Amino acid sequence: MFTSSMRGAALAAVALAALSVSCSTAPSTDRPRADATTVATVPTSAADAADAAAEADASAGVTPPPTAPDVAPPERVRDAFAGLQATLNDSCTPDNCAYFLGRVHDELHRLDRAMKADPKGAGHFTRPIELIAKLDAELAGDRSFENLKRHQTLLIGTRDRINTWMQGHPDDYR
Repeated sequence: MFTSSMRGAALAAVALAALSVSCSTAPSTDRPRADATTVATVPTSAADAADAAAEADASAGVTPPPTAPDVAPPERVRDAFAGLQATLNDSCTPDNCAYFLGRVHDELHRLDRAMKADPKGAGHFTRPIELIAKLDAELAGDRSFENLKRHQTLLIGTRDRINTWMQGHPDDYR
């Protein structure tokens, strides 16, 4: 059984929901009108009211403002380097060779992007960036497993040389 305060709260929620829906959509002559077969639903909670308002905005062609920036901030060198280091204890076994080589390639390029975006500037990371550019020239844009396998020695060697260089620059990853 509803008490008068529960009925009042429910009535207030319905009124607010109706008001938010009616205020969020302006009348438009190019929007189809509801016909007799359209069933109106009454929101029963604030979340339902927000959903109803978003649906009304969407049907009116209103796009909500983005909630996150379109471009993610550049990754930090230390985080990208940690990803590359995570490949050091793995190897190209029959069960995971394609995954492993692809991951080493991806982690090298993740680190390359982070170094180029670092506030210290790409000039600080000249050697690692050169090593990755040399690898890319050899791979010639072919990231297929067959090509990575063919260049496995260069791929792993690039990873290891960059790891050695980074070990000599601890201020870049700590």
